[in-house]
Amino acid sequence: MIDITYLLKSMVQHTHFISFGLLLLAGFNIPVSEDLVFIISASIAATTVPENSVKIFAGCFLGAFLSDITAYTIGRYGINRILFSPLLVRARIVNRASLEYKLEKAKGFFDRYGGKALFFGRFIPFGVRNVIFMSCGLTHMPFIKFMIIDLAALTCTSSILFFLGYSFGNNYDIILSYISRYKIVIFILFALLVLLIIIRKKICRNGDTAYNKTLVEIDVPKNDYQA
Repeated sequence: MIDITYLLKSMVQHTHFISFGLLLLAGFNIPVSEDLVFIISASIAATTVPENSVKIFAGCFLGAFLSDITAYTIGRYGINRILFSPLLVRARIVNRASLEYKLEKAKGFFDRYGGKALFFGRFIPFGVRNVIFMSCGLTHMPFIKFMIIDLAALTCTSSILFFLGYSFGNNYDIILSYISRYKIVIFILFALLVLLIIIRKKICRNGDTAYNKTLVEIDVPKNDYQA
């Protein structure tokens, strides 16, 4: 586990570069807490190098944004190739037809709800963010759409986190304890939202099936009459 606090505080004059690098690593699924980097970087900006505040925020923001794009790219070009690798298919580790069917269903979900999932999912830690970014890539969400929605969500999350870290300064531990509770609540709400969407979709599908079955049952066959 990377000691984020030590790295950032050991070279405060280069915090903006270190923050950028750490957040970029997160895109490769290396365990780096984005929230922690933003808050500690902001705390350093407020208490040690206030003249570098803009640089530090820019480093954090750009690092997080490129990290998201990295995860998306891994999903679109890396995971796709691995899953459909001829070696895995020949070894029967992967059932191509079954996998294509599941990916088509996932694509249908992301075509319909992907924008909302991406925007609100960006507020959730525990690695959920990267899973969503890679899923967007895996289901071929248009890259421009991904960037616009992610940029909007990142602007919200980064501004909030940096503002909190800057406001509390060396007392950032207080924020982290509260954020831990907030993370769990948001994660539960997000999971419930996804569950409700799946249930609603299943109910609608069953309703359509029942309706079509009823129409078939009441359909009266036409008879040929002879003059």
